[in-house]
Amino acid sequence: MDSAFTHYLVPKMEKMDDKEIAELLEKMRCTKEELPLIEFSDAGLKGLDVSVGDVVKITRDEKKKEFYYRIVVED
Repeated sequence: MDSAFTHYLVPKMEKMDDKEIAELLEKMRCTKEELPLIEFSDAGLKGLDVSVGDVVKITRDEKKKEFYYRIVVED
């Protein structure tokens, strides 16, 4: 049985590095604290080496360049 995280309907999530975050915030003209939130216990974050305060990039449709960004917060 395949993991639920490899299913084609589950969006890809990846931790962003500091350089990517700086470029994103400059492009969006916002601060890190103004990004939407995702809880640390979110099932999509399992297996990622993330901690509170990290920013994750969620890819829902790579062909359409549909990306979303969330900051990890405590539950």
